[in-house]
This record gives sequence, C-alpha cells and structure tokens, in this order.
Amino acid sequence: MLPEARMLYQFIEYQRSLIEPWTAWAAQATNAFTDRDCFLAHIPGASCFAASYEMLYRLGKTYGKPAFGITAFDADGRVVAVDEQVVLERPFCRLLRFAHDPVAAPGRKPAVLVCAPLAGHHAVLLREVVEMLLPAHEVYVTDWRDARYVPVAEGPFRLDDCVGEIQAFIRHIGGQRLHVLAVCQATVPALAAVSLLASAGEPTPRSLVLIGGPIDARSNPTAVGSLAARQPLAWFERNLIYAVPAQYPGAGRKVYPSFLQHAGLVMAHPARMVGAQWDYYLDLLQRDAEHAQAHRRACDEYNAVLDMAAEFYLDTIRIVFREFQLARSSWNVRGQAVRPQDIRDTALLTVEGELDDIAGRGQTQAAHELCSGIAACHKRHITARQCGHYELFSGPSWRSEVYPRVRDLIRQYA
Repeated sequence: MLPEARMLYQFIEYQRSLIEPWTAWAAQATNAFTDRDCFLAHIPGASCFAASYEMLYRLGKTYGKPAFGITAFDADGRVVAVDEQVVLERPFCRLLRFAHDPVAAPGRKPAVLVCAPLAGHHAVLLREVVEMLLPAHEVYVTDWRDARYVPVAEGPFRLDDCVGEIQAFIRHIGGQRLHVLAVCQATVPALAAVSLLASAGEPTPRSLVLIGGPIDARSNPTAVGSLAARQPLAWFERNLIYAVPAQYPGAGRKVYPSFLQHAGLVMAHPARMVGAQWDYYLDLLQRDAEHAQAHRRACDEYNAVLDMAAEFYLDTIRIVFREFQLARSSWNVRGQAVRPQDIRDTALLTVEGELDDIAGRGQTQAAHELCSGIAACHKRHITARQCGHYELFSGPSWRSEVYPRVRDLIRQYA
C-alpha cells in the first residue's frame, strides 16, 4: 500500500474538520427556521427551508454513539422506570443490565442476554429487541466498544476473545437461569461460547436463540460471503485496515474504520438509507414532530458505526466466511475444540428471514445439525415471511412474528 493510502483515515479526519463549520452553520439555519421566536420561522416556505438545511446538516455531521434512552415502559397502565446499569466493564465491551421493577425479587423474571453483533453498528440497533423483552424479562446486553477509543496497551481483540467475553458474561449472570439471544454475526461466538461451556461441564443457558447469523455461510452465500471467498485475506488487510489517528485514545491501533463500513452499508442497502432520510424530510416538511423524532432516531442509529479491531475483523473473514470452521467442526478457541454436539441441556431456536440478503437461507438453521446432542423436541426453527435482515429484529416482523416465538420459548424453558 502506498504511504498516501495509509494516511486515508487521517485525511478523512481532516475533511471532517474542514466541513465542520458548514455543518454547524446548517444546524443554526435549521434552528432559525423552526424557532417560533425568530421571524424566519413565519415566512412562507419556512418548513421547506428548515427541512433542507437539516438534511444538509445531517450530510456533514459526525454520528456519535446513540444512547438506548430507555427510561420506562408501560405495564398494563402502570409506568415502570428503567435504570440502565453497567454490570461489567471490559476494555472492548460493557455488559449492560436494564433494571426495573425493584419490588420484584431479584431473579424472579427470566434473564435474557442479548448478544449484539460486532459488525459495524452499535448495540443500540437492537433497541426494539430490548424494549419488547423488558416487561417480562431481566435484560442484559453486550455493548461493544468502538476500537478507536481502546488504547493499544489493552492488546489485540480477536474472535476468540469475543467468545471468551460471552462465556464470562454467561458465567456472571448464571447459566442456570439464563436465556441467550444472539443476532447476526454474534450467533457464531454465542454458539461457540455455549458449546465450550457444555464441553467443560459448566451450566449452559436454558435456551439459545440464533437470529439471522452465518453459522454456515456456505448455504446460499450472500454478497458478504461471496466477497470473502473471492478475495484473498491479504486483500482485506491491504485495502480495509488502517491505523487510528493520533487524536483518539486508540491511536496506532489497526482497525477496519467506521467510514469504510458505513460506505459498504450504504452501497449494500441504498434504499434503506435513502428511504429513512426521505421519510424524515417529509416529516419535517409537514411539521410532524412525533414521527420526525422516530425517523431521526432510526437514521442516527443506522448512521452511527464503530471502528472494528483489525484482528477481530480478519478472524471473522477467515474463520466464518472462508474456512467455515464452525460448520466444519474444525474451530479451536484458545486450544479448545468447539463442539456444538456437546450441548444437551439447552433448547434451540433459529430464526431466518425469507428475504435476508446478509445471512442467506439455511445459514442459521445449520445450527440444528451441529447441535446433535439436543433432542429434536427441544429444537425449533422459523422463517419469517417477506422479511429482510434488519426486519428480523426491528419493525412489524420482529414484533408480530419473531418475538412471540422467542417469548413462548423462554416461557416454556423458564
């Protein structure tokens, strides 16, 4: 790679600095056309000007990590406060707990560990999963840190380390009362973590729910898998890995940068990105504050992308999408063989989307054959109709088709 190319991350930061004044000006202009105390808000077409400047602002702004912002939920007409707590703090991940209903005895409700994917977006992308689970469950979430903020002194972070973190979280919560729900790429380390616990004779979760993940990426390979198979590993390292610039705590750490990941997400799902922004623009034009806030939050969450540790990303490409080590029973984590067939006391539910273009049909269901030690009566699979990848954990398909099956499984094995 040419020296100029190695400076790409720093060039992007320079560009952000250059357009920052224009972005701030666009934000001020938006406020001027929406502030009722300003004369500009009363001129004809004020909402059109405000919406246009807001779009200009959002094109140039830097999207930081959004907050879950879940402070309460409605329980049969009673407002229940929610307290977001950091249970464990690790260099690359925090274990969050959404605590509520202090009157209830600790551990009275089923505990669910939501394993968020470390695949670009922050864990907040699973907000609807947490919101739906909260009323009837004690919810924990793996909140992966942006690698640009992790000092080099903390060492590398590999796929094996991700498996180890999930194992530690399961042990901390207590496998005897726990249900694990893993989404997208988190399904791979989650299944490995439970497998290793079973092989070691440790308590395993009561149930394991795998949603839209590449357990066996050979089945109906998507664009992600095809790219991984087509290009040698050195190509990914040469073209997608850069060092974090000096202005961040993780200066010098090799990462797969957020700006490259975001560009890939937009190219893969342009309609999703444009559609969300267009809906938000129309809300602003119509001065529909309630819907505008919901669409703005969705846009913020989708545009907020974290840097991924280079070791983890390259391990994922090699182990999951090139060598298919989990599916081929050839994966060793820290010297221990990953043997899903050793899982016996955990119920299994796999969920796929009929139109999923990230994890193809059959990739997640492959877990059933691997988990041969689980009796057939404790295995279930559903394919959500007319459902894409993101709809598996958000929107109507998640709420009406996927979540009810998850809830019923947890109730049965709680």
